[in-house]
Amino acid sequence: MSTTSPGQPLPTVEDAWARIGAWLAEHAPLSRARLRPPASPEEIADAERRLGVTFHPELVASLRCHDGVELDDGAPVFALNGPFAGVAAIVENTLFLRSVGEDVDDLYDDEDDSELNAYWRHEWLLITHGVAWDAQDGLFLTCRPGDDYGRVGDYFNEDAPSFSDWASLRAAVSAFADALERRLPVGGRVPLAVDGKLIWEEATRTVKAGPTSLLDLAAQTPEPEPRPVRPRPEPPRNGAYATIGFAGPRTPRPRQPDLVLAEGVSAEQLLLRAGVVGRESVRERTHAQARLSAASLWAASRPLVRAGHCGDWGFLTQSAGADQLTRPEVLRRLARDTRVVALTKHGPEVRITVYDKGLPYAEGAHDRLVSSPREDYVRLPDGTEAQSIGVDPWPGSTAAYADLLDGLRSAYGIDFDLARALDEPLISGLVLPVLEDIPEWSCRPAPEVRDFDLGALVERTPAPRLRTAMAAQLRRLAAETGLDAYAEVTGTLETVERGETPELTEDGALDLRMRTLAAEAAAARPALEPSWRRERDAPELPATREDFEAWQLRVGAADALRRFLQLPLPVAAASVLYRRLSVEWRSELAQDLAM
Repeated sequence: MSTTSPGQPLPTVEDAWARIGAWLAEHAPLSRARLRPPASPEEIADAERRLGVTFHPELVASLRCHDGVELDDGAPVFALNGPFAGVAAIVENTLFLRSVGEDVDDLYDDEDDSELNAYWRHEWLLITHGVAWDAQDGLFLTCRPGDDYGRVGDYFNEDAPSFSDWASLRAAVSAFADALERRLPVGGRVPLAVDGKLIWEEATRTVKAGPTSLLDLAAQTPEPEPRPVRPRPEPPRNGAYATIGFAGPRTPRPRQPDLVLAEGVSAEQLLLRAGVVGRESVRERTHAQARLSAASLWAASRPLVRAGHCGDWGFLTQSAGADQLTRPEVLRRLARDTRVVALTKHGPEVRITVYDKGLPYAEGAHDRLVSSPREDYVRLPDGTEAQSIGVDPWPGSTAAYADLLDGLRSAYGIDFDLARALDEPLISGLVLPVLEDIPEWSCRPAPEVRDFDLGALVERTPAPRLRTAMAAQLRRLAAETGLDAYAEVTGTLETVERGETPELTEDGALDLRMRTLAAEAAAARPALEPSWRRERDAPELPATREDFEAWQLRVGAADALRRFLQLPLPVAAASVLYRRLSVEWRSELAQDLAM
């Protein structure tokens, strides 16, 4: 047992390493074998000469216990801090980081002598190898005389250095020993002994039960009314007055929304294909009203689309929200039995995309892409650049959008009046976004998941037995995340446990449930943003980070279920095991395989 407690002094570095070695010898002998023998006093003295730094006594004591570890399979790592470095690695990595620091010295205030006012100080030593076992991150020890002498800090090459929770190397090594003996978390991870090796797993997460549903709240929130047009103030009949404003007129922002035209498809049918579910949000709106409503709590971050017709073609425009009309998943649905032409503009890029019978037409031969440079920055006489306010940043793409819109007449016989489509009320509704395609890169079998040899398990386990075990793991995952709160999910799991494979039907009950969960997570995501990063008129959300994380975990569990239904078992198994929350999932898997 650990001898460290809040009321007792820290054990010595030597005692802490002895406890680490004893635990590894008993529980993870392969990792114990990776601990190197002590460094000699001569090796330490030579390193001090090369670096021009006298090592802190606690570092000397640590190196005299073990000269770091062998960087090989099973090396004992200190959570995400990586393995402890030996003398040679400390010298090599410290010299490298000094050279990097010299290149950025001018970014720091020379008059600020605080310890952390530097990229890398001469007296800092990198004492662990970091996550990737290189000099990109890790723990450093300051040997610089002063108030912070002997403190342990966190280094990461993409962020400013900071001090860790450990006031000394002695405290850090003692925390390592405590974590092993008591299975205490370090940086959110707990140590485990698996197949004779030390690994670190993310600690079992506590998931908020009954996270706040912003979609339920939205259903109880009235849609905002159109803003009244304020009359221009009348000048006083007597006396002088002044008008305060811009010296020149602002260039109005071009109204060029994403637009999709579908041959022979009605406006109502286009709303359904785009993902509008139910009739609660369906009514006529202008483009301006749609933008106002989509930005409100009533919409709960869901996109809003409007639909109409132009001759023999139906059309959709999107006024606000996450882009839908550029998504292949949506274009396939819109072009299920017809031809669609999409005109979309995003910053510098304007695209024409053509689909026919649910597929890219002629393998994209009729698609067009126009990219334009940004033009709202000007160079001042002193050579600096300044941004022009109130101008179109990409006039080239604005002109290209207009040209491509005009070109629809000759290419497809479509004479589209954009101004009319924007200003007239059109039938519209909120979208429950369709599920994203499963990325192709994630559809390949994974030989290893979370330090677990999944490839060997698949090879030695009969497919029916493996399927039964993964179905049980799915059931556990659903319980951990709260996904089993929905009848559509529990019904599907019961069918799977009977050995059947139910189909995930587009717009079916399970599909809609999965889409609703994704919409809940998207609605709660702004809760992660600090207030200063939100839009000025953004509504206050009664949701927290815990709400978002709970919804996101349910989305992940639903994705694992989807993969189980649609992908080969070895591929689906990797997703199920990867998303398990309990740190005991390995022993639970062994139980499920033995059933």
